[in-house]
Amino acid sequence: MLFKTALRRDLSNLAGVVFATLFTVMVTTSLIRWLGRAANGLTDTASVLPMIAFGAINLLPVLLVLTVYVSVLMALTRAYRDSEMVIWFSSGRSLVDWVGPVLSFVAPVALLVALVAFVGGPWATQQSNEYQSRFSQREDISRVSAGQFRESASAGRVFYVESLNDENTEVRNVFVSQIDPQREVIVVSQRGQIEVMPNGDRYLVLEKGRRYDGEPGSGSLRLMEFERYGLLLEGRADVSGAGASARTMSLVELLADPSRVNLAELNWRISLPVSAFLMALLAIPLSAVNPRLGRSINLILALLIYVVYNNMLSVVSAWIGQGRVPFSVGVWVVHAALAVVIVFLFWRRIRLPRRWLRRVLSRPAAGAA
Repeated sequence: MLFKTALRRDLSNLAGVVFATLFTVMVTTSLIRWLGRAANGLTDTASVLPMIAFGAINLLPVLLVLTVYVSVLMALTRAYRDSEMVIWFSSGRSLVDWVGPVLSFVAPVALLVALVAFVGGPWATQQSNEYQSRFSQREDISRVSAGQFRESASAGRVFYVESLNDENTEVRNVFVSQIDPQREVIVVSQRGQIEVMPNGDRYLVLEKGRRYDGEPGSGSLRLMEFERYGLLLEGRADVSGAGASARTMSLVELLADPSRVNLAELNWRISLPVSAFLMALLAIPLSAVNPRLGRSINLILALLIYVVYNNMLSVVSAWIGQGRVPFSVGVWVVHAALAVVIVFLFWRRIRLPRRWLRRVLSRPAAGAA
């Protein structure tokens, strides 16, 4: 009981430090990326923090799995380094006896991983898509600044407005250029205002102006004078179907529509909590320290196995989406391969320490003689 309590406390302290480090790195890189997008006009500055939060929720399962893996590896490596394993093995206990306490520590973390993967992740992805959809569908006039040429969201229009009122609802001396493969349109007007139609469409209604249109490169334009001329700025923002992909679907929706893409997403979500248990078990035999090889060899090997395992999960999920691997096989084949590796490492570590322990215990006696 004392051993389990000490191990759980040690694992909890290490997990807190590891998770805080990984989370800080992830938030910092996300902040740099989203600030760059905002500076380039690809997203709204007010959406930077929400987008970082939604991205953090999506990456939380992977961070938790990696936290468990590193925490167990560091805790047991310290036990080998401080010769605690010598006492453990000399008391007749085996490396397998670490499995129970480690799994009891991992179980609530794996439950949290499953909850985020099946509930929090789809919600965060949907919210992120809605934020992006609102920004891409916002009205062109919101991008206009007095005295500056501004390109519209669709990159098909260029606006120039000499002045705007305080509410940004009326404009004066407007120039609009619109070019597409079929025609080129130039509109100039003395003034205009924004009007909202009953169906929610927003128009910039120009008054007392001229319109020039013609084919691009023809060199000739037709002139038309108008009293009122409407330019569609924004249709109704249909965010209900934004990002209607497998990543935004709930578990019930994925099971109700078992297409290849949906099964690939389901396979990825299932693999996250399963990987939490497997990576924690893998860390137990990998934590053994060989003084001749140094401490870094185990860490490099552990990192290599994690990268290969995580990449194989992504590859198999992609193969399921492409129909190259059936879901009934892809859902277990990578985990089974890692389980075989874990069993082999346990067998090797249980077999070798017996001779190693006899040599360690015999040294004091030999020295005394």
